[in-house]
Amino acid sequence: MSDDARHQQPRITGTTRLYAVLGDPVAQVQAPTMVNPLLARLSRDAVLVPVHVRHDQLAAVVTGLKAVENLDGLLVTVPHKVAVRRFADLESPAVQLSGSANVLRREPDGRWHADNFDGAGFVAGLEAAGHRPAGSRVTLVGTGGAGCAIAPALLAAGVDHLVLCDLDPARTAALAARLDTRWPGRTTHATRPDVDGADLVVNATPLGLRESDPLPFDPAGLAPGTLVADIIMKPRETRLLRTALAHGLPVHYGAPMLESQVALYREYFSLDFPQAQ
Repeated sequence: MSDDARHQQPRITGTTRLYAVLGDPVAQVQAPTMVNPLLARLSRDAVLVPVHVRHDQLAAVVTGLKAVENLDGLLVTVPHKVAVRRFADLESPAVQLSGSANVLRREPDGRWHADNFDGAGFVAGLEAAGHRPAGSRVTLVGTGGAGCAIAPALLAAGVDHLVLCDLDPARTAALAARLDTRWPGRTTHATRPDVDGADLVVNATPLGLRESDPLPFDPAGLAPGTLVADIIMKPRETRLLRTALAHGLPVHYGAPMLESQVALYREYFSLDFPQAQ
């Protein structure tokens, strides 16, 4: 093993602080491979571990983890981003607007604060790849935890019109109502993907984690030049993105959404400040 590789390996001791990323499934999560090297570079005595949690066990697991005195924070992925919100004592404006959280932090007084960086990370990843959403028409497929966070971030970035698509009309209508309080008249919603005139279509559903999953929408019906984005990170090239490429459409991969959030995690968890003993 090289010196660089050894440097990236977390050294677990009795003083190590813990972070956990919760999901179901959890094998696909990329946060440990991105955050643990950061902790090592910053010489933090800390480690981020994946925790596989079924929906019906979420309350038991989160309650137990919150009682672990050397646990400083939680990252949250599919399908728990909406449900985990109830375990927070304090919420950021992003959580209140989206209705979901993807990170929780233990405060010095023992309370837990929830935030959501999915939207900011997605937009930052888009812009870093040269895709500026300002002035565009966007269709967002999926209004679960991630989709609810991405929607307000797109509107804040200047999207001209946003179409929200989800099989659950009540969930989509509730999100549209929250968005209308800040950006009136700039969203519509539907139960089927409405891609007519879209400049960007985003898959914010879990469809694509498995090769057998159906397509969340058919890229064959998109106009030439329409950007197809997927938030799924593993596999990198989902069936949706392969199909879009086969039709000559530009694509945007899922990893930049998380990569852009690492700096936000760094600030949120105060990783640049001296570590408490």
